[in-house]
Amino acid sequence: QVQLVESGGGLVQAGGSLRLSCAASGRTFSSYAMGWFRQAPGKEREFVAAISWSGGSTYYADSVKGRFTISRDNAKNTVYLQMNSLKPEDTAVYYCAADPRITTAQAMGVIPPDYGMDYWGKGTLVTVSS
Repeated sequence: QVQLVESGGGLVQAGGSLRLSCAASGRTFSSYAMGWFRQAPGKEREFVAAISWSGGSTYYADSVKGRFTISRDNAKNTVYLQMNSLKPEDTAVYYCAADPRITTAQAMGVIPPDYGMDYWGKGTLVTVSS
């Protein structure tokens, strides 16, 4: 069993930065690929970034590539999402996710929208003002 708790969201001006954190509990956290997803008002949830269990491989949505960086610290059971050059269209609730069936960062990035991810956090709101 894994529990995920996100933090670090808030209000920021366009061009600014935020760092999100996802604290995980559970013995097997370090063996999971981890991902960040987001859902903007009135839109479906979409993939943002993922990282392999070791941290050696990452995968990003085209919309955030070059601006966002995902990382993890398995000793602290935490995954991070550094978000730079934020845009108003980045406004969304950001969710951390994990699933023991997904073993690579790229696999998490290409799951179908109706895939039943095993573990989700409750989300943290990011608002980017213009």
